[in-house]
Amino acid sequence: MSFAVLLNNHLLINSLVAWLVAQILKTVIYAVVNKTVDFHRLMGDGGMPSGHSATVTALATSAALYCGLDSPVFAVSAIVAVVVMHDAMGVRLEAGKHAKAINELMQMLDSNLEPEEKLQEFLGHTPLQVVFGSLLGLVVALLCQ
Repeated sequence: MSFAVLLNNHLLINSLVAWLVAQILKTVIYAVVNKTVDFHRLMGDGGMPSGHSATVTALATSAALYCGLDSPVFAVSAIVAVVVMHDAMGVRLEAGKHAKAINELMQMLDSNLEPEEKLQEFLGHTPLQVVFGSLLGLVVALLCQ
């Protein structure tokens, strides 16, 4: 199998493009809101828009466009999209809130806390971040068909 074959896989390419656009937008939005550039946001979880939602929505939309709404490929990708987005707004969002509270508590108890000892706080997404990620994934899939 050659690399060229992968480049012809529209479902894969559209999903990766949606993820990349979401990560770039997330980094820019973070920089504007916080008045500082954090390049870790390019690969990080959490934030606006949801890269997870953009990726799986682009995948499901592309599967619908290329394989049909009655295809097993669409069925699997749609179910995966629902599970990923639900998880992002549920367990992962709550885990991020817990990490933030634990980090604040640790900071109060020990002011010499090293950055690598802190728990990652950007884990999940708010419903609004998921909605905008999904809209981004839909637009990318439609534009890249």
